Formats: sequence, structure tokens, C-alpha cells
Amino acid sequence: MKKILIFNCLFIIFLSCKEKEIKNNNKISESEHLIMSVVWFQKSAELKAIFYQTYAMAKMSLEKNISESKSKKKKAVVLDLDETVLDNSPFEAKCIETGKSFNSKSWKEWVDLSKAEILPGAKDFLFFAKEKNVEVFYISNRKHRDLEATIKNLKKYDLPNADKEHVFLRDGKNTTKKSRRNKVKENFEIILLIGDNLGDFSEIYENRNEKLAFDIVEKNKNDFGKKFIVLPNPMYGEWENAIYGNKKLSNDEKKLIRKNVLISY
Repeated sequence: MKKILIFNCLFIIFLSCKEKEIKNNNKISESEHLIMSVVWFQKSAELKAIFYQTYAMAKMSLEKNISESKSKKKKAVVLDLDETVLDNSPFEAKCIETGKSFNSKSWKEWVDLSKAEILPGAKDFLFFAKEKNVEVFYISNRKHRDLEATIKNLKKYDLPNADKEHVFLRDGKNTTKKSRRNKVKENFEIILLIGDNLGDFSEIYENRNEKLAFDIVEKNKNDFGKKFIVLPNPMYGEWENAIYGNKKLSNDEKKLIRKNVLISY
């Protein structure tokens, strides 16, 4: 009788453990919605083609803007870093793998590794700009604490101007890039800006309304492909914050909104 009771107790404990294991295995990652966009970014040959195509367009725009410039100032090109020059999709993949959403601690751990790979076409374009005597600046919303690791990552690929005088990261919580662009403008004419987020180009895109900046893009459509060069990033960006109404929401609330904004038939 005693042996039967012990067996029953052990069996109940075993079932309890298995139930917890099943629940853990079935738990959906907070970053599950990123899977298709990250897979596309990492495994799509189209992504590589688009980057080569876009940087080829950037070369043509740079040459044209140099020839048409009437300013006596030295010329400069300003690039964003993340998903423009450097590929951080492994960080997004790690978020999916661990079941966590973005947080500054895990992001810093990734940045400190200085192992983001360079995106297709970026290095070739940067040296093309250098050959044309165009000063290269990098303006990123990485935090200033990341400066050393960021420069180390850029130097890994021997990129031009990978130094404190040309890499402008943000101080504090203010993510606007206007003041940093203005700093460049003190001594240079910015003839081209390259990025994956509309805020990389002008402050007019920073506060998106219920129209999600579609109206602002339409109004300024002639700037794209000329002054502004946009690269694709389906993984994250201000476009996502805009559909959430720029509010802090739970993962469940975000999931519901993502479904509700879809256009079907």
C-alpha cells in the first residue's frame, strides 16, 4: 500500500512538471511578430539587391548634388547607422529566441560586442563619397554610452571617418537629430542624407499624426531619391510607434492594433 502511495505521488509530480514544460514550450515570444521581417532581412536575396540598388542611386544623387551645389561650403553626406550601415537583425533574432521584446540592457549587450555586419553597398558608397571629397558623418540614436563600441564596429570594416568627430550619438532621451544635423551644417553643406527612418532626414517627420506621415511624404515626394535616400527596414521604426498612437501599450494591446490596422477586402 505504501509503495502504491509513493508511486502515485511521484506520478502526480511528474505530470505537474510535464504540464509546466508544455506551458513553457507553448508560451509565445513577445517578439514573435518579428519572425517574418527578420527572416526576410537575413535570408532574402531581394534585400541584398535592394541595398545595392539604393546605394547605387545614392552615388548618382551624390554626384548630381555636387555638380548642382551653389554653396562654397565643403560638402557632407549624413548617414544613419542601424539598418543603414550596420545590420542588427541578429539582435532582433535573439529577442525572438529568448521571448523578450526590446530592452536597453540586452541592446547594450549586443552593441558592446561590436559585431554587427556591414550592409550591402554601404562600404562601397562611403569610399565613393570620400573619393569625391565629401565628408562622411554618422548620426545615430544609439546612446552616447555606446560611442566606443560603435566606433570599434565601424573600424572593423575600415570605414571612413570612424571617429568621435564624425559619429554623433544622442545624449539623454531626446531622439531628434535636428541639433546634430545643424552641428554638421555649421561647417558643411549636407547634400545627401541616407537612412531607414523618416526622422533621419528632417524633423518634420518626427511627430507623426493619425495620417502616419503619409501626407508629409506626399507633400515632399520630390526630395526622395534626390536629397533623401531611404533603405528598407520592416523590423522596427517610428512607423510602428505611429500605429500605436505613440503610446506605451502592453504586448497584447499592440498585437490587437497590428491586426486592426490591416487593410483587407
